[in-house]
Amino acid sequence: MPSEAGLIRGLEGVVAAATRLCDLDGAQGRLAYNGYDIADLARHAQFEEVVWLLWHGELPTPAELHGLRTELTEARPLSPLLLRVFRLLPKEMHPMRVLQAALALLGALDPDGEDNSAEANRRKAVRLVAQMATVTAAFHRVRQGKRPVPLRPELSHAANFLYMVAGRKPKAVNVRAFDAALVLYAEHEFNASTFTARVVASTLADMHSAVSGALGALKGPLHGGAGEAVMRTLEEIGTPDRAETFTRQALAEKRRLMGFGHRVYKAGDPRAAILRGLAEKACRQSGEGVWFETAGRLHEAVNREKGLIPNVDFYSAPLFRALGLPVDLFVPVIAVSRVAGWTANILEQHADNRLIRPRAEYVGTPPRPFRPLAARS
Repeated sequence: MPSEAGLIRGLEGVVAAATRLCDLDGAQGRLAYNGYDIADLARHAQFEEVVWLLWHGELPTPAELHGLRTELTEARPLSPLLLRVFRLLPKEMHPMRVLQAALALLGALDPDGEDNSAEANRRKAVRLVAQMATVTAAFHRVRQGKRPVPLRPELSHAANFLYMVAGRKPKAVNVRAFDAALVLYAEHEFNASTFTARVVASTLADMHSAVSGALGALKGPLHGGAGEAVMRTLEEIGTPDRAETFTRQALAEKRRLMGFGHRVYKAGDPRAAILRGLAEKACRQSGEGVWFETAGRLHEAVNREKGLIPNVDFYSAPLFRALGLPVDLFVPVIAVSRVAGWTANILEQHADNRLIRPRAEYVGTPPRPFRPLAARS
């Protein structure tokens, strides 16, 4: 057993495995997928290209990209059984819980459900990327008392999601912003949800079970849930002129302000800077400029008072709001993107598997004799 002095709380800084997927340099504030800088991918690549890159290690050729888009289109429709289940669920149920429930049913219905071969897992990865988006959009429509919107084969993954949520074809500028956000959220090394997926996968559980575990980790406010928490904070502030007073009061009350700081990045989250530009443009064009202005003032006040800088979830909140997404869909939207990275990590884990089983440092009561019930008073 290791000594208590060697215990590493939260596994901070511990290297748990080798990966070819994500190169994260926290000291330099740099992030790359398979060697491609995240800024280049966000500017020039579509989400489907990044999905292929994560699964195969190279950007797709035109023929490969066309083939993936065809596979995703064919995999998007949901079983009528799943839609009937959605109609039975409470309308106020958080969409993240719905996603987890849907994952269990999708896994049970998947023809490759219990098959962990590389070929079966590749097919399941396609279905998961396609259906995570459809499930999120379909439940949102059902809880509004509306019919789910059928997909449009000619639309990209990003465009189809916005279309299925709103029921109208999105503007090209909104599709581009959303596509870039999906790229930025697609993969992020061994964060809590990805590590959870790999732990579950290391037991040789099926891919749907591993992704369901990742969803549970993502929901927490110290992970993906931070984006929803940021938007709730912006709504509480209300207007830009109240941001500074709010910050001073919140800090005096020792409130935790979500969307600031990061365990790994010391030189700033490179995704946050890109999202800030996307959010500003989207907010101005949609008439939701108040949220970007409020976020900017909050950013300045927190930085001045505490020296903290935003992470990826801070400016994604006003961006998603400007794109017309309900606040409780912010975390599911991250899942719609991150499922690309989760499935890539599961494929990588299964390709060279070893059960992930760390040890714990026992700090409880020393050995002692058992006392019969009658002797305990």
